[in-house]
Amino acid sequence: MIELTYSLVIEATADPDFFGFYSPDLEGFSGVGHSVEDCLFKAKWGMKEHVELLKEQGLPVPAKNRDPRIVIQNEEKANAA
Repeated sequence: MIELTYSLVIEATADPDFFGFYSPDLEGFSGVGHSVEDCLFKAKWGMKEHVELLKEQGLPVPAKNRDPRIVIQNEEKANAA
């Protein structure tokens, strides 16, 4: 069972011990971890803290995702213009 309230994207980098993550459902939420498992752990608690900060600042809080998904993919490279 996924224990997250929002979807999560985890991106692998060229460094095997460095992963980035963010939630497409929760604007401004992102982080880094040393493994997929580390990212999942940090995201679970980080999302709760992020929502609390939004509430404290009087900012809108997105509705919880009833069907959150976790996507693990390679890091998306930014295109140079």
